[in-house]
Amino acid sequence: MIHFSHVCLDTFGYELPPRVLSSADIETRLSPVYERLRLPPGRLELMSGIRQRRLWPQGTRPSEAGSLAGKRVIDTAGVDAKAIDCLIFTSVSRDMMEPATASFVHDKLGLSSSALIFDISNACLGFLDGMVMLANMIELGQVENGLIVSGETAEELLESTLLALLEDTTLSRKSIKPAFASLTIGSGSVALYMRRVKNSEDRPRLVHGAWQANTEHSDLCHGGRKGADSILMATNSEELLHRGVDTAQMTWNRFSAKAGWRADDIDQFFCHQVGSAHAKLLFERLELQPEKNFETLATLGNVGSVSAPITMAMAMEQGAFLPGQKGALLGIGSGINCLMLGVEW
Repeated sequence: MIHFSHVCLDTFGYELPPRVLSSADIETRLSPVYERLRLPPGRLELMSGIRQRRLWPQGTRPSEAGSLAGKRVIDTAGVDAKAIDCLIFTSVSRDMMEPATASFVHDKLGLSSSALIFDISNACLGFLDGMVMLANMIELGQVENGLIVSGETAEELLESTLLALLEDTTLSRKSIKPAFASLTIGSGSVALYMRRVKNSEDRPRLVHGAWQANTEHSDLCHGGRKGADSILMATNSEELLHRGVDTAQMTWNRFSAKAGWRADDIDQFFCHQVGSAHAKLLFERLELQPEKNFETLATLGNVGSVSAPITMAMAMEQGAFLPGQKGALLGIGSGINCLMLGVEW
């Protein structure tokens, strides 16, 4: 477990892509496959709980998406971009292998040349890992503040998956399953300005955390596989669901062992959102109250590393997470890794 005493979550900002793609739209594209396999319409939304997801204009790079959220944070917080000490880019999506995508975001946002910049990549846990790394530096007095940015771009993966499914005439109801998770992915961006606490603090504080690795199951979700001319992902969704919840249970046991962080002490939960079945099983196993789960799944889908932080940002914006309350970010990423963070307002 970890404990933080001097870390403030000053300002969240996010950007939603302009294009809305419904699960019904996806099924319309896949109608030849549905007809051949005799799959009933509405299956995708029924199984995932996702009504729609968002997509960027074609060709949008992760750095461009992330910079939109970063600029929103800088403007909302009223901070000088040149006074930001650290920038961490945390998406699954990256502009390229080299240089770090943070380099492009740094340039777009006009940050100081003295700012420390780097990428963190850990599947859907990247943003939460970035929070821990930046919090550690703030606690140690190495930096006074920093900006965490994530910009997920699902367009290529989604289109590649649709084309692959339409072209594969050998598909069966069983062999189509590894592609199902790719149809739940959406795009979006989120950013967070963190700083050292002030004497009279009125913003949320990061105070607690716990994690767990369960890497014997690292074969259950492989993304970024190259097809002929496309990027594909293969996921054993059912097994990943159960092993992910197993890992969350181990993490929760450590997280909730700290005084003041049992289920009844927490007012709102903000989860990495994979699907409705995942949320249901997770809350049953951890014995959490479903009504405390603030969700964006139905309208955003699985937005990778953006999911948990954008959900907290929207809860604050909508008055569902308020001063005087405690919130918990519950993150699970393929690997399998789990990270839970406690926020006190």
